[in-house]
Amino acid sequence: YSVDNAWVVPHFEKMLYDNALLLRVYAHWARRTGNPFARRIAGETARFLIEELGDGGMFISSLDADSGGVEGLTYVWSPEQLREVLGAEDGPWAASLFGVTEEGTFEHGTSVLQLPVDPDDAARFARVRDMLLAARAQRVQPGRDAKIVTAWNGLAVTALAEASVALGEPEYLDAATHCARSLLNLHLVDGRLRRVSMGGVVGGSAGILEDYAALATALLTLYQLTGSWLPEATGLLDTALAHFADADGRWFDTADDAETLVLRPADPLDGATPSGASLVAEALQLAAHLTATQRYATAAGAALAAATPILGKAARSGGHWLAGAEAAGVVLVQAGVAL
Repeated sequence: YSVDNAWVVPHFEKMLYDNALLLRVYAHWARRTGNPFARRIAGETARFLIEELGDGGMFISSLDADSGGVEGLTYVWSPEQLREVLGAEDGPWAASLFGVTEEGTFEHGTSVLQLPVDPDDAARFARVRDMLLAARAQRVQPGRDAKIVTAWNGLAVTALAEASVALGEPEYLDAATHCARSLLNLHLVDGRLRRVSMGGVVGGSAGILEDYAALATALLTLYQLTGSWLPEATGLLDTALAHFADADGRWFDTADDAETLVLRPADPLDGATPSGASLVAEALQLAAHLTATQRYATAAGAALAAATPILGKAARSGGHWLAGAEAAGVVLVQAGVAL
């Protein structure tokens, strides 16, 4: 993401949840339209998750913005550096393509970066990018935040599974399945989820609502492709209904048997990631559709109804809620219910 109003200077941290959410968007764009740009970005993002963030079948949280104490050191190029790696012909071509100038676009640069487009010469583009990637691998690499977060891994499983369908890549489904299995084996302890692990050792922090919701959606997505994981998914949803929702259908971020706080958190707003409440609404919708269980349908409807003020007054903080509302409308139309 960018740190200036012109969307020129990036922030170089690579977050698992950002890439998972973007992969899902690009995969559906590719599936619906066949757009070659969408297909390329979806494929590259899936490969990045597997190759750069993969750890024992699951996915770490992030790569740092800094390398050797300098922000962006691994990723930034000057025109001279491009010529050194690519030569006298490909260097200037790449500089023009990527908007690399002597004045610079990073830090105190002044030039305006134009939105890049894929060139007509796909083979040359691929060769140049491979050479730059090989050269970049010799630089100081960013640090890794090796925490395995349940919710973020759930988002990655869903995205990879959907990308496997959109792009016809069974490898992505294999990665999603391996991650789901690893999460359940390590993070599900005595029937309850834990929030994080590191180095194969699960932590003591109890899972929160987004963990149950994101993983349930991931397992339900896998169920549609493999015929497995349905009992595990509905088990997580049943636990969520028992411990995170009150009698009025309000969703809390912490369980009713978690540490008692002055005020039990219950934030329904979507931010950099969807809120736990909007994630669980998605999972309940999906479970209701796949199992024809009225309890899930009722809970999903109640959650969406409770989110109406967000959609009406703060839609920018309700992106995932809006997606759920749209999905609910499609289901009702298909069922012949007047809206």
